[in-house]
Order: sequence, then structure tokens, then C-alpha cells
Amino acid sequence: MRNNRLSLVISLMALAMPTAWADDATVAVTTAAVHRDAIAQPVRAYGVVAASAANLTTINLPYVARIVQMRVQPGQTVSRGTPLFVVEADPAAALAATQAKSAATLADGELARTQSLYDKSLATASQLAAAKKAALDAHQAFAAQEKTGVANGNKPIAAPADGVVLQVQANTGDQVQAGAPILQLVASGTGNDKRGNVTLGVDPADAAAIHPGDNVTLRGLSTALANNAVQGRVVLVGASIDPQTQLVNVGANVPLGSTAFIPGTRVAADIATSNGTHWIVPRTAVLKDDKSAYVFQVTPAKKARRVNVSMKTEDGARYGVEGPLDASQPLVVTGNYELKDGMTVRPAGGAVK
Repeated sequence: MRNNRLSLVISLMALAMPTAWADDATVAVTTAAVHRDAIAQPVRAYGVVAASAANLTTINLPYVARIVQMRVQPGQTVSRGTPLFVVEADPAAALAATQAKSAATLADGELARTQSLYDKSLATASQLAAAKKAALDAHQAFAAQEKTGVANGNKPIAAPADGVVLQVQANTGDQVQAGAPILQLVASGTGNDKRGNVTLGVDPADAAAIHPGDNVTLRGLSTALANNAVQGRVVLVGASIDPQTQLVNVGANVPLGSTAFIPGTRVAADIATSNGTHWIVPRTAVLKDDKSAYVFQVTPAKKARRVNVSMKTEDGARYGVEGPLDASQPLVVTGNYELKDGMTVRPAGGAVK
């Protein structure tokens, strides 16, 4: 009787024991291959094309002139060397340039005469020195006039770089003063340009992860441009928070010359940060406990093998991780919550995928 009661108790305990505790318990899982690849963590930013002051060129003249002909209009794309407008220098400015040239020629003649007299002992050393100084001063004055570009008659003014005409602030027939803005040119971004033609705003918490040289993928906010992606790079990361937007400004250089991203276009951008080569695993494959993050791989004996990993970067549904993973062993993607190290697994479909 006593033995019968003991057997009954053991049987009841066996029925109450969780299946997961049994040595031969198996768990159905789905798996995927694991591999190493380049991965970066994107930081989302928003901004405007051609909003950087460093990328704007104001065209003006260092002398008074009249606009004979304006050859461009706002929004027009121009190439380096394209005539923007034609000017005629003010008569007084042209006269000053002519007089400077004449003064230099006269000073050269006077120096030559004084040198000849000095060689014949008919002029003193101080007279020769004075003639040399007068010639030097005259040539410096003439060089300064030449630098202004003053010329008699009509003179075309060309674009200093490829770009887009942003504003035209003078019209044909206008008399413009020295230094007065005539038009503004937005230089097109190029791969070697160190200036930003797109200004982006990022959250201050994300700014520390962004560095010059990081890749930028630009997309328009409008429906028409949402599917258009243009690649560029970060050229400047602000060191302060913009008091108006409460964001950190990031300057990007993106070649936009042949795209639909015209100046003023509002854009969204993904900045690739924390670039590196790591094990690429789905987010669903990574679990965490009080020790570390970990994943499970399936051994050739169909046993679950726990692998502790450290997460290096994140890109949407993927993690870039480091740890002693084995590329030949499938990674458990679903069903991992039920696993313990060493448990038998049954890959879905009867075979490891």
C-alpha cells in the first residue's frame, strides 16, 4: 500500500512538471543566416536647400557703373564664365584708371632720365632714390586700378562659379554705386566643395554622433520629390544650439546641379553615423537580461547556443553587433523567447533556413 501511494505521488509530480523542464523538450524556431557587413545608424534631419550663407556669392563692382544689359533672371542656372550682365564704368572711374596708367608710364620715363643723369654724375643719389619711389608708387596705384577691373566701354561681368541666380537687385539702365549688390548667386555643390549648400537641423542629442564626411541622403518633403534621393556629405557641424529652432545646424554639400532640388526646397535627410562593419542581425533576434544582450544560434546538433553580444549601431529593423558568432550557424529569429542555452530546437519546415 505504501509503495502504491509513493508511485501515485511520483506520477502526479511528473504530470505537474512543466514541459520546458524536460530534457527532451524542443522549441520550434525560425532562423536566418548571419553575416558581417557595413552598417550605419541614420540620424533624421530637416532643412532647406541653399540656405547656407557660405554658399552665397554677392556680385558687385568696386566702382560706380551703369548696367547696360542684364542677361540673367532669378532662378536661372548658370555655368562658370557665363555673362551675367554688361556694365559701363562711370566716366570718372574710367578716367582715374587712365590717369593711373599714364602716371605709371610717366614715372618710368622720369626714372630712366634720372638714372642716366646719375650715371653721368649729373644727379644725386637722393634724386635717384626719389625717382625710384615715385615710379614704385605710380605702379602700385595703377595695379590697384587694374584690380578693380575698370575699363573703357562696355564690359561683361561673368559668373565666378557654377550655380543658380537667387536674386537680381539691379535692372538695365540702373546706376550702381561701388560695392552695391547687383545679384546673388548660389553656387552648386560639387564633390570637392567644402561649403554647404544645404542647411539641416538635428536634435542636440544626436549632434555629437555627426562628423564632417558622414554620408547624407537627401529627399524632398513634397510628394513629387519624396522618392528622389540624392547623396552628399556633411561639411560642417554646428557647435551651438540655434536659439530659434533649438536645433544644431549641420551643413551638407550635395551635388544638386542637375536635380529638381532648386534653392528654397524643403528637405528631409538621413545622416549615416557610427559607420562600421559588424555582424548584421534582425532586431527580433536580440534579447536582453541582467547580464548582457544575447542571441541564439543553432548548432549542427540542433541545439540552441547562447551568444552574448554588444550592440554597436542600429539601422531600422537591423542591429550591428559584436560577439563570438559563427557564420556557419543559423541565427534564431523567432521562438528565441522560449529558449535556454542547450535546448533542442526544431527549425520551421523541418530544416534550418
